[in-house]
Amino acid sequence: MTGLPEATVSEGDGVRYLHLGSIWVQGAMRIRKPQQVELEYVQRMLASLLWLPTPEIGRGRAVQLGLGAGAITRFTHKALRMPTTVVELNPAVVDVNRAWFHLPAEVEVVIADAGGWLRGAAEPQSAQLLHVDLYDHEAAAPVLDDEAFYADCRSLLAEGGVMSVNLFGRDASFERSAARIAAAFGAGRVWSLRPTREGNTVVVASRDAALPERDELLARAAAIETRFGAYGLPARKWPRMLRPWSGA
Repeated sequence: MTGLPEATVSEGDGVRYLHLGSIWVQGAMRIRKPQQVELEYVQRMLASLLWLPTPEIGRGRAVQLGLGAGAITRFTHKALRMPTTVVELNPAVVDVNRAWFHLPAEVEVVIADAGGWLRGAAEPQSAQLLHVDLYDHEAAAPVLDDEAFYADCRSLLAEGGVMSVNLFGRDASFERSAARIAAAFGAGRVWSLRPTREGNTVVVASRDAALPERDELLARAAAIETRFGAYGLPARKWPRMLRPWSGA
């Protein structure tokens, strides 16, 4: 494909970074611990697990829109042992992931525009987990961010399925993006986590699953951290970060 940015790699302090034609970091991996989820916002994207009853974690299929450095893809495949599909527009990103970021050979990789794939090739109600991280090469704004796109994301989710999306919470566009997600999923089905130091805010939306009551939520968080703490997931912190989207 022409017109797509070059995928490059840098390293520092034991961490390998992915770039797309700019200095902005598009993903990261700790070289000696490649399965560990390195970036804070990526860890928070996996707060989607809180909406799943503990015995059901790992069931169904996972879909990742936007490969980045493959942290979530490695996690859903290796830690959760879920059949995983990743949709990535830029073939160079896939090549760099295979060479430098331990992309599992068993993961299904689709080279396509995520929006077009959702509309034309995706099987409805086939994903239990959907993680969306679609930023341009300047990491300035999501490249797909309208209500129709989020409606297609909802259509992909199976019963009880959950989507998490990386947005910039300190940008004026955040409320517009969250409102579009709420229009597609329903206002009572959208939550956000506290922004990271860098300003990334993760929004979680469920097809039909409610956030559990506090005691159950804390129990799920503890179970996730016990099971996946070695992967870098500080899950016990997540319940304190969650806020229902209010539309304010």
